[in-house]
Amino acid sequence: MLGKEQAEFFSKDGFFICTDKSLLDVEVIYKFLSEESYWLKGISRELVIASIENSILCYGIFDGDPTKGTTKQIGFARVVSDLVRYSWLGDVFVLPDYRGRGLSKWLMGIITEHPRLKGTNFHLGTRDAHSLYAQYGFKPLERVENSMARPLDWDAINAVYKVEK
Repeated sequence: MLGKEQAEFFSKDGFFICTDKSLLDVEVIYKFLSEESYWLKGISRELVIASIENSILCYGIFDGDPTKGTTKQIGFARVVSDLVRYSWLGDVFVLPDYRGRGLSKWLMGIITEHPRLKGTNFHLGTRDAHSLYAQYGFKPLERVENSMARPLDWDAINAVYKVEK
């Protein structure tokens, strides 16, 4: 199957996880990432929307069922991938009032068991959640000296999306 992935839905204990981007509450995601996250503090709403649109899979965690309109978004994660060799997991969060209920573990289990993601070389960056991700097969790079990265250039990104600082 080429093109868009079909949306997936999971429910447990009154919570719901889905990959239907149309159900995401962009304001909740934007507010958390721009105000509370350590990795994207100050990001513009336009760039949050672009990152969602350009990611192959986005996972919303909801209190209730968003398909019935009686819900509140309480978490999020997104995946960038070619669905063959490479995947990157980013912007993972659960709102503070909902932490400690196993929702991050449930989300990570769903993401890492996705049939088209589970065999890929999966990457992420974290400053404080190493033990969570280790439970799902993530480990420090063995030969970090063989890896390279080009630094993020916010000025170039903001120019493309016409975002003013």
